[in-house]
Amino acid sequence: MNTLLSGLPILLLIWVMTKRNAMPSHIALPVTALLIALIQLFLFQADLSLLGANIMAGILSVSTPISIVAGAILLNRMLFFSGAETVLSQWLKGVSTNKVAQLMIIGWAFAFMIEGASGFGTPAAIAAPILVGLGFPIIPVAIFVLVMNSVSVSFGAVGTPIWFGLSLSDVQFIEISQLTALLNSIAALVIPFIALRFLLGWQEIRQNAGFILLSVLCCTIPYVLLAQWNYEFPALIGGAVGLVLSVVLAKKGVGLHSQIDMSLPDKPVKTWEVVKVFLPFVLLITILIVTRVPQWGVKYLLNTMSPLWTWRFGETEFEVSRALVFSLKSILGTEVSWQYKSLYVPAMIPFLIVSLLCIPLFAMSRTRVVSAFRDTGRRLFLPMLSLMGALVLVNLMMQGGNDAPMLLLAQAFAGLLGDSWGYAAALLGALGSFFSGSATVSNLTFGGIQLSIAEQVGLPVTLVLALQSAGAAMGNMVCINNIIAVSTILGVANQEGFIIKRTIVPMLAYALVAALFSVVSLAFL
Repeated sequence: MNTLLSGLPILLLIWVMTKRNAMPSHIALPVTALLIALIQLFLFQADLSLLGANIMAGILSVSTPISIVAGAILLNRMLFFSGAETVLSQWLKGVSTNKVAQLMIIGWAFAFMIEGASGFGTPAAIAAPILVGLGFPIIPVAIFVLVMNSVSVSFGAVGTPIWFGLSLSDVQFIEISQLTALLNSIAALVIPFIALRFLLGWQEIRQNAGFILLSVLCCTIPYVLLAQWNYEFPALIGGAVGLVLSVVLAKKGVGLHSQIDMSLPDKPVKTWEVVKVFLPFVLLITILIVTRVPQWGVKYLLNTMSPLWTWRFGETEFEVSRALVFSLKSILGTEVSWQYKSLYVPAMIPFLIVSLLCIPLFAMSRTRVVSAFRDTGRRLFLPMLSLMGALVLVNLMMQGGNDAPMLLLAQAFAGLLGDSWGYAAALLGALGSFFSGSATVSNLTFGGIQLSIAEQVGLPVTLVLALQSAGAAMGNMVCINNIIAVSTILGVANQEGFIIKRTIVPMLAYALVAALFSVVSLAFL
């Protein structure tokens, strides 16, 4: 009975957001969170203080995703009002007028590289407005970038979902890295073709299939090779290599169907203009790498918890560290806490810094700068409500220890499948990303459960955790937080349910690849 009650709010959420007259997420998510709170309070007999603490922590936790979204929007608006997006569009047309080439260069290879450096949904947030600037329709672009931002996610933000999301030994990390990269690369032979279908017809896709496949392999081959001994840089290096090679192949027309486009610029874009346009992205990636490679020491400095100020409010403690990490500990006297790493979360560093550097770089007038900031603020209110609802929902679903609604659902799935768990392991990872908006959080949440299930039913632990990792990546396609973020940046309102109904199809195709991979792998492991 408790398991049924645990799943009821989620089924309701999916229904109200995908029915014909869908409820917007800024209403649906807070309402669902309220329903879960009532179930916790009256049916699970939850402690009132713990319930309140989790609600407070969920509301405060919105600071992380909303600040990242704000930073991504601000950079986008700076590039838009400075005219840099127009220059980028003209340059890309100069590389190739072929739509498939443009989509693969920006939506696949460029986003692949950005994911490797940053994660947090930033690849889709950056790629989407560039593609819209090239003339592609807004909502199909949102769906396209969400679907494409999956294969690289397992190794996003310098491998954070693996080394931080899974608490294992280095040897196991490498084994999981190898299996995850191989699984994701097999899925990559399918997913880009499905994603392109949201923007193009099958005939155009078939005519350019050679280039699509080559662009995919240009990213995934170095990705798989690097994953044999490293779990931090496969996506970053794979994406960088793939981007350069994809541009070279597109310029030479390799694998592309000839196409004439009357929208070519009258004059070629000057090299210096192209360099200026790409400089913010180069700075963005460089800063992210510098701040995320542990061996360089900057990461430690931005995360240090050495206290600077501490205040107590009853049993609750508010602390600010020397790295400006804001923390609330023992909220309402419980073990629940909240933390915001203001210098490490990719909002001020690098988004705000790079956005401000755009002002002198593009000689922006005061009017244009004000317009960029004003436009950014205008887009944030409703997404903030949606994200608050989503994060409170996640916290309440995880409340209750071994009887938490989320864990009850996971255990029910395991009980139904037994030693056939490999068929569905990836779906549990996707469920975690759907709720939390993060492959890292999905791995943190379900990694232990997946490990326990694997040991109970006699499946290889590294295989099951690789399926979890890949599942968390494919869950990015239907992740509510990412959908809200991309929609916000593109100025799309109340289309979250429509987008989920489209992105769930390629996600299920990904899940099928994962299930088949588990069958084949078991024959060799």
